[in-house]
Amino acid sequence: MSGEGTGYDAARIEVLEGREAVRKRPGMWVGSTGERGLHQMVFEVVGRAVNQVLADGSRSGFVDVTLTSDGGVRVSDDGPEGSFQAAGDTGGPDLEALLTSFHAGPELRGRHITDVGQFRAGLFVVNALSSRLTAEARCEGVRRAHEYARGVEVVPPAAVGPATGSGTTIAFWPDSEIFETTRCSFAVLAERFRQVAFLNRGLGISLTDERPAGGVRAVSFRFPEGVRDLVATLDAETGSGVQPDVIGFEREDPRMAGTMEVALLWTGSREERIVGFANSRATREGGTHVDGFRDGVAATVIAYARERGLPAADLDPRDDRICGSLMAVVSVKLDRPQYLGATGGLLGNTEVRDCVGEAVREHLGNWFEEEPERAAQFVDRVVRCVHQD
Repeated sequence: MSGEGTGYDAARIEVLEGREAVRKRPGMWVGSTGERGLHQMVFEVVGRAVNQVLADGSRSGFVDVTLTSDGGVRVSDDGPEGSFQAAGDTGGPDLEALLTSFHAGPELRGRHITDVGQFRAGLFVVNALSSRLTAEARCEGVRRAHEYARGVEVVPPAAVGPATGSGTTIAFWPDSEIFETTRCSFAVLAERFRQVAFLNRGLGISLTDERPAGGVRAVSFRFPEGVRDLVATLDAETGSGVQPDVIGFEREDPRMAGTMEVALLWTGSREERIVGFANSRATREGGTHVDGFRDGVAATVIAYARERGLPAADLDPRDDRICGSLMAVVSVKLDRPQYLGATGGLLGNTEVRDCVGEAVREHLGNWFEEEPERAAQFVDRVVRCVHQD
């Protein structure tokens, strides 16, 4: 079809760049202009704060999120860095660059990144889609502030007073010209922040809502046992009434260029509930880390049953019923995660399967040896379940 026939040629092509491109097609950057996109805006800012706090590996930082009474969202952290302009080789871009440019330079990558939201659009997108945004940095005893309107600077960075400690505070007001709603769901945000706290042992996250007419409501999360606490909580939420006996371990494996944290619990139910995460992102379709976990459990159960003379000779390691009464969380953090599919819900790193499977066989096998009575109960239950079916 020729340009002459359609009346369309190169002169009609509109090239959008920077903030104009973001504001013209906001759904490309945050997923939608509805509540889901609004929450993604919050997750972008919180994700940066979490990664700042975890950057030094202390596992003791805190992120405070407030839904303000005037429709804004304020996110504060006590991260080690809090400067608008990077001094020397900081290993990443400065805050002003992140707020004003797509191409701000290298960011933290790999296992050190916590993916709070579905995407990683960056602070520039949040700035462009906010009617107003203020940023405050605390560094070397000085508090500096900056302000924008729809991504355009209205107040340049300037010292506004003394500061105690370090960190940043970013407050933004989603643009009502862009979003169908500017009211965040307290429940949705609280559930995701709780999950992030579980997956990053020792990290503290609080959420405060100043909007209710009946008064402020707030929740705060910090879990010193990480995914062990998550499994115990999931079990308690099922109302099983059984005292949880959570088995868990953490391990680094250079073969997969990352770390794994695994926790599991045999429940009274015959339903399997195995939840996987990669770099704190939920892998709802599973992946090699979940496959490796199943491999390890099956191999351990079959080996133990055979050693004890239980009728396990005909058990198939691929039989899903071996994990039928398990509740487990498998969390990996990788330098180079590879996701399959458009939604990134399936982890594809092939080496992860063997690494996780080997670690599960070792740690679960050791637990079986240390707790023979309980191990016998669990294995016998699995064998009877498989043979009854």
